[in-house]
Amino acid sequence: MRTRLLPLLIILMAGVLLALGFPLAASLAASEQQRVVVDRLDDAARFAALAQFVRETSPATDERRITLGGELASYHDVYGIRAGIFYRNNRSMAAAPEDWVVPYEGEGRRAFREALLGRRSHDPPQVWPWQPHARLTIASPVVRDGDVVAVVVTDSPTGQLRSRILRGWLLIFAGESAAMLLAVGAAFRLTGWVLRPVRVLDSVTHDIATGRMNSRVAATGGPPELRRLALSFNEMADNVEEALEQQRAFVADASHQLRNPLAALLLRIELLALELPEGNEEIASVRTEGKRLARVLDDLLDLALAEHTAAELRLIDVGALTGERVVSWRPVAEDKGVLLTGECGAVTAWADPVALSSALDAVIDNALKFTPGGEEVAVTVAVSPDAASVSVVVADQGPGLTEDELSRVGDRFWRSGRHQNVKGSGLGLSITRVLLTAGGGSLTFAPNDPHGLRVTVTVPRHAPLDAAERGFGER
Repeated sequence: MRTRLLPLLIILMAGVLLALGFPLAASLAASEQQRVVVDRLDDAARFAALAQFVRETSPATDERRITLGGELASYHDVYGIRAGIFYRNNRSMAAAPEDWVVPYEGEGRRAFREALLGRRSHDPPQVWPWQPHARLTIASPVVRDGDVVAVVVTDSPTGQLRSRILRGWLLIFAGESAAMLLAVGAAFRLTGWVLRPVRVLDSVTHDIATGRMNSRVAATGGPPELRRLALSFNEMADNVEEALEQQRAFVADASHQLRNPLAALLLRIELLALELPEGNEEIASVRTEGKRLARVLDDLLDLALAEHTAAELRLIDVGALTGERVVSWRPVAEDKGVLLTGECGAVTAWADPVALSSALDAVIDNALKFTPGGEEVAVTVAVSPDAASVSVVVADQGPGLTEDELSRVGDRFWRSGRHQNVKGSGLGLSITRVLLTAGGGSLTFAPNDPHGLRVTVTVPRHAPLDAAERGFGER
């Protein structure tokens, strides 16, 4: 969930920073340019004050004209800014450099015409750092006796202005980058704080779904809503566990209480059989059904005990344990004419040895039941490709199961309609699945080529994390 939530938060934060950064960058550029424009207007006003005393008919040797020309020349030499005062007919009163004339088009001409109307020119267009040839042209009128007699024009290079704008932008970029890094770090912490309880809840839910009913969520961190959810989840788990416990107790008590009357009934049947002719079919049928009922009651009791008993996990050699079970079942296989083979290399895993032995017995017994004489049942121990689990595969050469039957195999009391004549209660594989699930293992079924069934018993190679020790962690 973090991989989906975190990019969304980062995109939103980046959008907010960009939405703030672009206007800030534009405002900084406008502020820097406005400062330059104000300086040029002040300079133009000073030159206009000097120029209003110079007459158009004054000779070139006029002291005021000479003083004005010297001021413009010094201004150009120091700042590199072209400046001039021009009459309404475009003739130059004084200029620096001396050959500079009023532009006949463009921004300079527009500013000159506005100044002739008695007002200073409008602010020039915004200069950006990527415009190396941009210049700032400012014009201010020279007023004498209420009339505009000339115009002061300044034409400034923008190198320093563009450099200041670029430096300001770099500072903004650095600040936004730092803010973005802080925001990403905060997003990591926030998503971790919010989602960690969800991950723990998901893990505990999986534990309960796989049979570890004592798993609970420690509601000690995270948002208040998730803490309330954890408390509600624990209450629900308590109620479910109590209901299941009552169900197991009922099954166990019922199975136990029915065994004594059933045993007495079977005894009376045997006594009754002594008084009837030998080979009576009705008595034989009743005896068979009675024994079948006794097996069902025994399996129900085993199932109730398996669901109630906690797994005692330890590190065991699965290969050695599987090899022992293969050796134990080999005489049964030989009696049926079935070849029972085993590839049981040494490999360790975490499992309850009693539960795993019972599971292997049930799976091998089931394979031998349905494998005809002359065929083979192969038992193989292998480590998964990711080295996270160990699998024991029991592959038989029996009739196998259809796709619909594969989806139902392992259900309680379910038996294939094609195999109703084989002894069994339909609870053996259910008991096996419960025993394996309690220890973090699993039981799966698949077709075996060219025919038959492959049953895979899987146990973890690493010790399962105790659900009781899980918690929401620190905030």
